[in-house]
Amino acid sequence: MNTISLHSELINLVNSTTVQENLPISSLIEKSLRRSEGKLTTTGALSVETGAYTGRSPKDKFIVHEPSVKDKIEWGTVNQPIAKDTFTSLYYKVLEHLKNKEEIFVSDGFAGADHKYQIPLKVINEFAWHQIFARQLFIRPTEESEASPKQPFTIISAPSFKADPLNDGTNSEAFVIISFEERVVLIGGTEYAGEMKKSIFSVMNFILPEADVLSMHCSANAGREGDVALFFGLSGTGKTTLSADPLRSLIGDDEHGWSSNGVFNIEGGCYAKCVNLSKEKEPEIWNAIGFGTILENVAVDATTDKADYEDTSLTENTRAAYPIEAIPNALVPSVAGHPKTIIFLTADAFGVLPPISKLTKEQAMYHFLSGYTSKLAGTERGVTSPEATFSTCFGAPFLPLPAVRYAEMLGEKIDQHDVNVYLVNTGWSGGEYGVGKRMNLKHTRAMVQAALSGELRSAETITDSIFGLHIPLHCPGVPDSVLKPRDTWTDKQAYDQKAKELATNFKKNFQKFDSISHRIKNAGPK
Repeated sequence: MNTISLHSELINLVNSTTVQENLPISSLIEKSLRRSEGKLTTTGALSVETGAYTGRSPKDKFIVHEPSVKDKIEWGTVNQPIAKDTFTSLYYKVLEHLKNKEEIFVSDGFAGADHKYQIPLKVINEFAWHQIFARQLFIRPTEESEASPKQPFTIISAPSFKADPLNDGTNSEAFVIISFEERVVLIGGTEYAGEMKKSIFSVMNFILPEADVLSMHCSANAGREGDVALFFGLSGTGKTTLSADPLRSLIGDDEHGWSSNGVFNIEGGCYAKCVNLSKEKEPEIWNAIGFGTILENVAVDATTDKADYEDTSLTENTRAAYPIEAIPNALVPSVAGHPKTIIFLTADAFGVLPPISKLTKEQAMYHFLSGYTSKLAGTERGVTSPEATFSTCFGAPFLPLPAVRYAEMLGEKIDQHDVNVYLVNTGWSGGEYGVGKRMNLKHTRAMVQAALSGELRSAETITDSIFGLHIPLHCPGVPDSVLKPRDTWTDKQAYDQKAKELATNFKKNFQKFDSISHRIKNAGPK
């Protein structure tokens, strides 16, 4: 079946009488309530549950094996190929499924705040609340928005359509399929709305590097003088907490591009974790949760309609989706200059990495490719002691291209713009998890502030004998005794043993990057 017929079927669906197009948020909320998709909380947020799928389903994600991309994609367990005929068959089944619905919801949007690299989006949803999610997370058109000459990427989401793995070529009832040639994201079998957001991020992680723009899984903010900082880190490292600064403007909390002009947000909203959310620790997020916000899998008291952020009975992956304008100090439009500082965040449960260290360009590329943090005992079945975990470029599940390509682009930009890069450990000090203590948040904030202000740029440092990291001897607002991790351990021999254990994990993980230069390989632990 050719492209013309594929899109003619899509046009017929979008033009059908069942379509509710570009409805205001208030109307979508009203429809969601009428359709029993969710309920309002005391703040006016719409609380919804996503059933069996409370997070992404990486084993059900595919990219269509098409001539124009087949030699560019890094195929494997992350980017699973699916045949064009298999995709086409499912595509028609999903469209037929949606045609039989009383109403479906369609809206227009964009990905990429920089107009030069922006792609138009058309989002087709079976659920009204999914349409709200899309409207809040993607960039919303304004009266000044011009029609894009580019063909839009179309998201088609039909959660109630369940695939038959035997006949449909999938791994389960759920599927998330990206076709770059048809410019379609096809989603079925899962109600988890985050699949829409992350699919478009995967699309941008392919499109932007092809346009010589580095795509990044990070948060970003800017100081009053326009100085930009990027924060990379996996879940639990403090990325959201540390990038939320009342004295700096939020560019975005999750996905960015870095072009020859500077940094821009890929999204138009935030998808914040809500577990143990409190007004005291994260006031910006707390206050953003109002009318129009989607609360995903957050427990709500049946009597008071009040959200309980400490209740993880549905999942620990509780989320709030709201427009970036809900953050008072957000930068809109979300476009800024070139970064002066990059912060890599890790929660080292081994307790051996310095609380802050300055990285050379080669070390930055090494740690970017490593994407290290720790899994803690009790977080997953079978995990009884801290385990090192690595996610390439701090975003392995969303990278269609070889990881080395992103790392090389980062290295080039660090050189071009004389960027300072720091590794910040928000994990343990004085001993491993269960023995030592979590890093003092006040001290971590002081270290980040010193990095952003430039106070650490010329600070006197010592070099860690195992990890090769450059540790400042002094940092404003932080006791000197905290800065050198070995000195914080009572049992120095135990420290040496744990440090060598973590270093070995780094080395084993890095073996997969056989094409990287020896200078980068040698920038890791000794």
